[in-house]
Amino acid sequence: MLRITPYLQSVAHPVPLVPPRQPTGPVVIWNLIRRCNLTCKHCYSVSADTVFPGELSTAEVFTVMEDLRAFGVPVLILSGGEPLMRPDIYDIGQRAKQLGFYVGLSSNGTLIDRGNVGRIAAVGFDYVGISLDGLRATHDRFRRLDGAFDSSLAALRLCRDAGMKVGVRYTMTEDNAHDLPALLQLVDDEGIDKFYFSHLNYAGRGNKHRADDARHARTRWAMDLLIESCWQHIQAGRPKDFVTGNNDADGVYLLQWVERHHPTLAEDLRRRLEQWGGNASGVLGNVHPDTMWWKIGLGNVKERPFSAIWPDTTHPLMAGLKQRPRPVTGRCGACRHLAICNGNTRVRAWELTGDFWAADPACYLTDAEIGVAEGEHPLAELTPYPRRRREVQA
Repeated sequence: MLRITPYLQSVAHPVPLVPPRQPTGPVVIWNLIRRCNLTCKHCYSVSADTVFPGELSTAEVFTVMEDLRAFGVPVLILSGGEPLMRPDIYDIGQRAKQLGFYVGLSSNGTLIDRGNVGRIAAVGFDYVGISLDGLRATHDRFRRLDGAFDSSLAALRLCRDAGMKVGVRYTMTEDNAHDLPALLQLVDDEGIDKFYFSHLNYAGRGNKHRADDARHARTRWAMDLLIESCWQHIQAGRPKDFVTGNNDADGVYLLQWVERHHPTLAEDLRRRLEQWGGNASGVLGNVHPDTMWWKIGLGNVKERPFSAIWPDTTHPLMAGLKQRPRPVTGRCGACRHLAICNGNTRVRAWELTGDFWAADPACYLTDAEIGVAEGEHPLAELTPYPRRRREVQA
């Protein structure tokens, strides 16, 4: 995850670089429930409106949270599925706040209304993120529900008016990129605090629709739009929180933007980005390296505490993820910006090639930009998902 705003603020208002604060533990995105009232096209958890067996009870959730806090986890993002489908979500949120976590709620927004927004606000969530895939027609098509856009937009407004920090989450593909400018305008018009731009990751239904992933030229256009929008807000004295996720080449692209527009400050930004260090997967029920690694299980918190699972490097993926530099190969291994990106998102490389450490096919930087000879390290072809004969088309 790259927080664009503070990096551009350091360009607009330079301050001395200070040693980085070492995090006390990993940020945990907790899929509390797999059930969801929607069946979104790019869902990484392949959720549906049905009961999935084996999910943790309230008491088990509390036990895991206590272990997470003792292990030093500072941030807990409560997600799903749709977390508001858990009747105990308010109790879980309140307990998390009591334990001292920064607590986020990640929702599709369709279940937030005037009847429960007060209870959500009373929990004291530090942030509520709601997904929009574009404007009305696009969003409803992606969410496979007529009226989903209106419900989610109403939820954003209700949470905003109740005094909560709110943000829009957006995953770009070739099918919804055209709505990005209008969506950024909507966020501005509505006074939304944060815009989270997610690159498509090849997990769950997102993997089945990977052939629809945004092409590299489209991604570069989107990044230019995001960076310039963020810069305009900073220059106007009303900075908004712009964040990108699931493609750590974004840090290098941001550096190149600053090299073009503010070259005397580029070296300072490079040092800041190297402190950030790029992809942090491996450095949550079942524990996975991050929310996209549904096919790789590290253990189950019903059988073994998180504090014992997370440091265990007996799994070769976790062993490699915790190395610095990571043992990436091909184009990623040869990249001169590896210290910034840290090998980008490994799950895309694995889904296409079967190799954890192959080059990330979604890196949109040119050979010249990463310092390799043209054509020396070709990327894996973005092949369609191999659907099985009996598989339900999703």
